[in-house]
Amino acid sequence: MTRQAGGIEYQYQPKAVKNLNLRITAQGQVRVSGPRGLSPARADAFVASRAVWICQARQRALERARQDALPPPDPRQALALFGQVSEEIFPLFAPVLGGQRPRLQVRDMKTRWGSCSPARRQITLNLRLASKPRPLVEYVVLHEYCHFVHPNHQAGFWALMERLMPDCKARRRALRQTEAEK
Repeated sequence: MTRQAGGIEYQYQPKAVKNLNLRITAQGQVRVSGPRGLSPARADAFVASRAVWICQARQRALERARQDALPPPDPRQALALFGQVSEEIFPLFAPVLGGQRPRLQVRDMKTRWGSCSPARRQITLNLRLASKPRPLVEYVVLHEYCHFVHPNHQAGFWALMERLMPDCKARRRALRQTEAEK
């Protein structure tokens, strides 16, 4: 059933669940599900209390849909760019990697900019990263290289990032800003 609360139009569906659940579809529609027998006023209050977040999430979903509609960068060009950046960063990690360069792979990923598989000595980078400014590409490539030393995101990982890229926090914020615009 279609309802409205806090200036937000949403679809409510009673289900066999314990909690209220809120989802924003890729098209920016708001879907709420909740326990059977829940009063409509309670669902409305739930949606109204999250109106600001819902508006922001809708904007992100619509922008992501717009970005996804754009053709992705050419994979060969993306790999060439990532290879250049990797060549600049590799010397910092050559001793850790026994002088062997990691294999670079490019994929069109939805939820991350890159991943590292130390056991396979492989870095996978998001194809769409190639359309970002070079400092952000450098940040992601260095981030993945740091996983050869620290496979997690604990203090040692971030200390290494900051030592090798003193402005890494600013670059990370800039990358997250581009995600919010996605």
